Amino acid sequence: MAEAIRADAAPRPVGRYPHARRAGGLLFLSGIGPRDPATDSVPGNVLDADGRVTGHDITAQTHAVFANVRAVLESSGARWDDLVDVTVYLTDMAGDFAGYNAVWAEYFPDIATAPCRTTLGIDALPTPIAIELKCIAAPKE
Repeated sequence: MAEAIRADAAPRPVGRYPHARRAGGLLFLSGIGPRDPATDSVPGNVLDADGRVTGHDITAQTHAVFANVRAVLESSGARWDDLVDVTVYLTDMAGDFAGYNAVWAEYFPDIATAPCRTTLGIDALPTPIAIELKCIAAPKE
């Protein structure tokens, strides 16, 4: 069986699954969101008086999700530069793609070394987040 990895520096998974699993020379990350590992709060969410989400800041959530992906990679002995494929899920493609894409360009300024990427617009995620990443890395030996 492939090695399961738990990253103490990342938010707890919202279900019964590991943060990542190593199989052969590849590292597969479970869906990673922008929740704060210490407080479980979602950076950039705007809440009303009853605690319901009324808006979000995709820039703040994108920076947070990238930090959480980095934490899982580092706990797995991998690096940011080892990412080879990223699937991005956005709950508001029309409203959030430009902001998310601008943050992506900050983290991956060179298209020649950036991972492959697919971005999907979806209706919802299991927690009140606007973005989630599913990543594959190929750590160097």
